[in-house]
Amino acid sequence: MRIAFLTAIEGVEEVELTAPWKAVVEAGWTPRLVSTEPGEVQAMRHLDKAGTYPVDRVITGRTDESFDALVLPGGVANPDALRMNSGAVDFTRGFFEAGRPVAAICHAPWLLVEADVVRGRTLTSWPSLATDIRNAGGTWVDEQVHVCRAGTSTLVTSRKPDDLEAFCEALVTVFGG
Repeated sequence: MRIAFLTAIEGVEEVELTAPWKAVVEAGWTPRLVSTEPGEVQAMRHLDKAGTYPVDRVITGRTDESFDALVLPGGVANPDALRMNSGAVDFTRGFFEAGRPVAAICHAPWLLVEADVVRGRTLTSWPSLATDIRNAGGTWVDEQVHVCRAGTSTLVTSRKPDDLEAFCEALVTVFGG
């Protein structure tokens, strides 16, 4: 199974990229780093620069049929940049239209709001996104991890890095079918 990890070229919270990536590898699947530009993604530890990670594929604005699921790591700057990129929005929306599972943590649901895929769904996120999610027609809950099966695709969401263990366990379970 091939799993897309979508990030902006900079600003992704490092642990929210690396922990799910490790879980995907340990499940025997193939993760691929997808971004808005070629080169390397600059990860962050809060506001400090962290590691860099090579981009495997640049988004083309549509869902690549070779991907079975999507992971959206957080960080404040990462999803804020992605929601301003029409290709990233279309790429994300395509997973929902195709009925493929998606997992998003922390601030990443900002991209889901922009893609107009939270209406009628229940999800969690970093608490400051609660109003945005409600305004987009979703229901926000304060839970470590929430799995929503409403709609065509299953959505796994978590609030913050402290929730990563539960997030990774849920995404592996959901992605594995």
